[in-house]
Amino acid sequence: MGHAGFKSVLFVVATLFLAAGAFADDETKIEHDRARLSIFGQASISFLDFEERSYFQNAIDTIYADFKSQAVDAEESLYVAKQNFQKVNFCFPIMGGLQYQVMDDHFISAGIGFIYDNESVVLTDRKNKAHNYSYTIQGVPMFLEYRFAIPTSLITLSNGGLFSLAFRWYWTLPGTEIYTSWGKLEAENKPWGAGFGVSLGYLFASWNGINLYGDIGYSTISVKSKERFADIVPDGPTEKAQWNIGGLQLQIRASFGIINKKITLGDTTAVKDTTAKVRTASNPEMTPPKARVMPATGAENPAAGTEPPSASAEPPAANAKPPVAVEEPPAAKPPESETNATKEKAAQ
Repeated sequence: MGHAGFKSVLFVVATLFLAAGAFADDETKIEHDRARLSIFGQASISFLDFEERSYFQNAIDTIYADFKSQAVDAEESLYVAKQNFQKVNFCFPIMGGLQYQVMDDHFISAGIGFIYDNESVVLTDRKNKAHNYSYTIQGVPMFLEYRFAIPTSLITLSNGGLFSLAFRWYWTLPGTEIYTSWGKLEAENKPWGAGFGVSLGYLFASWNGINLYGDIGYSTISVKSKERFADIVPDGPTEKAQWNIGGLQLQIRASFGIINKKITLGDTTAVKDTTAKVRTASNPEMTPPKARVMPATGAENPAAGTEPPSASAEPPAANAKPPVAVEEPPAAKPPESETNATKEKAAQ
């Protein structure tokens, strides 16, 4: 991929920033990774920045030309055929490791991965005999990563998760090598590392401690060997071999929280709505509504001018209960002395 490829990656990342920034949304709707300590695994599609593939294609072209020159007639020449190596080396690296959240939306990770890319072709000679040739790029990278969330005021998507930037530093472990039909190169593993990587990530799902990230990024992991490419491919360069097992990468990371942060009521992302005002004595702004005054009837207020009931009003239903008569309490009985005095006056 080289320098031009790296510029293309920067252009893609910048485009993502500008496009997604138009969808900025409220912080309260954003997903967060709430795992304090988690384990993760990730699967990737990687387009390796392996420019030395031309050495192997040149070797195949040379072998094909030799087979063609050995044909004694046109019939034998028809048997001679070849396949070409792919012009792009892509593979499916896998990685795993531990992630620790040192503060809100800031993560430190350590992990190890495995890169494997096998390329093979078949040639047939003038006797129609098949010959297989191949080369395999293998890598065992170990890395430290620092990831931090991009502020939502700069970039986010509606009702989605946080965007993040990740920076990695790589080392290579034994097993990083190239082996071919003609030989093998082993990489030297330097203690200070072999390269770096950067990626733009997006937390697109979070559920019960499981978080899913999608990343696009670029890495350069350059290794050297004491051997030469001439030792593993015909007519290869005679200087010490050097190659790159990094490149453009698209990856999906799944992490599972071992230790999760506690969610408090003060966390605006943990509750639906904590801003509604409550009518209390301490909140004078919220006053009870005034009672609605109903207009008086005509009997109580003749000036109200209420209309009499219409003659066409429907009669009461047949099963309607009659009004209950309320009996008046009996008058109080006068004292007996008053009753006798009344009788004496009547007799006189």
